[in-house]
Amino acid sequence: QVQLVESGGALVQAGGSLSLTCAASGSIWSISSMGWYRQAPGKQRELVAKITGSGTQAYSDSVKGRFTISRDNAKNTVSLQMSSLKREDTAVYYCNVRAITSGRIAFDDYWGQGTQVTVSS
Repeated sequence: QVQLVESGGALVQAGGSLSLTCAASGSIWSISSMGWYRQAPGKQRELVAKITGSGTQAYSDSVKGRFTISRDNAKNTVSLQMSSLKREDTAVYYCNVRAITSGRIAFDDYWGQGTQVTVSS
């Protein structure tokens, strides 16, 4: 199993910056992609950004140019640096990791518990 611990969620003013971090632990053999999703009240969970093991990044159009995702393969962590935050960025942000664990032969998706980001005007 994989445990994901997220940190960094907070209340921030519009135009401000915030950084989220997620640390993965457990019986991990290999991690492929790591990413961040978010879910605003009344809306479906959506992809914010993801990054592969080789460092290839993908972003939703709504955050492109404002958010930057990075990962530390040695520490099994993924971070999301958010800048120029807007009220519409308000949501619960979830860490996602696709990993193979001990005893498994395929990648599984694991999710963090979520961290609240609130952007005030």
